[in-house]
Amino acid sequence: MAQFDDIRFFNDAEVNIALQSAVRHPMIKTLFQYTFKDMPYEKVKEIVLNCNSINDFQRDVIRKSVFRILEESSSGLTTSGFETLDKEQPYLYISNHRDIILDTCLLNVKLFDHDLIRTASAIGDNLVQRPFVNALSKLTRNFIVKRGAGPRETLMSSKKLSEYIKQLLLKDNRSVWIAQRQGRTKDGNDVTEQGVLKMIGLAAGDQAVHEYLNDLKIVPVSISYEYDPTDILKVPELLAKAAEEEYIKSENEDFNSILKGALGQKKHIHIAAGKPLSFSNDKGAGTNQVLKQIVSVLDDTIQANYKLWPTNYVAYDLIHNSKKYKQFYSDKDLAYFERRLRLRVNVEDEKAVESFLMMYARPVMNKEKLAVVNEA
Repeated sequence: MAQFDDIRFFNDAEVNIALQSAVRHPMIKTLFQYTFKDMPYEKVKEIVLNCNSINDFQRDVIRKSVFRILEESSSGLTTSGFETLDKEQPYLYISNHRDIILDTCLLNVKLFDHDLIRTASAIGDNLVQRPFVNALSKLTRNFIVKRGAGPRETLMSSKKLSEYIKQLLLKDNRSVWIAQRQGRTKDGNDVTEQGVLKMIGLAAGDQAVHEYLNDLKIVPVSISYEYDPTDILKVPELLAKAAEEEYIKSENEDFNSILKGALGQKKHIHIAAGKPLSFSNDKGAGTNQVLKQIVSVLDDTIQANYKLWPTNYVAYDLIHNSKKYKQFYSDKDLAYFERRLRLRVNVEDEKAVESFLMMYARPVMNKEKLAVVNEA
């Protein structure tokens, strides 16, 4: 495993050593104090330093952090589909991605609740530049996806990453989570980048890519927040993209998004796990064509399983100036959403308003497209 040292998470022998340093870091100390509200910090340290594995740390600390976040910033988390999964089987969870950190934390809490194998999770190297964030990511079984390199370096890092994912799933009996595209979905349009599957398939060797992906047991996951606490933070990037301008992040933008995503109000949350996918290639299609077909199946499943909330229907009707989905929201829902829109966006800026509304309305529009296809 030495060849993966630059991207891997901590092994269990390293966990307690890392925690002895972590309990002294001011930012991590704040997280622990938030998790164990009103508990003397010496007692908190005792709980943390009794963790001798990632499993201990996730169960005794991070799981409690997530419960506290849900209690203070949501109206509850529901799930579907997990009860049909095999408790002994590692899966490759390919998921839509809304929140930098919380998506995988919530997923793993529910995997824990269903006694399923928890995930190692992919995280971009741009998100772990701060040493304490890097340490926390390794303590919660995150592995690094390197970005921003030249073509040759990108290919080499992609090969290493694909081999590491193969090692985790097929040799270490560890489930893996990876987003369906690079970075979060900011426009509400959950579509899979073919490059993600191409990277995963680099480890197929002599095996046909569809057979290899079948061996990895892909489970599509749909994560749905009634309110996205980082919605306003995503608008500037969407506007720059619409204007075909380069978007340059501010120095602390990713870190601020992490904090806002965790602590901001989300109301209801739902995570849906699809059934493990199985692919065939009866017509002998080439690799790119096979990957394109798999992308289509992933997109359809993730979009179909996405749970819609009143916010989605309100945004759809506002952007289309209609009352098509009025039966799915109340006057109170409408007033609350419109107030949020006025507080977060300059309503005189039509493009900003449209960008804000589309990130909520797009999942409804995707389901409409699926319905048309299914009827054809």
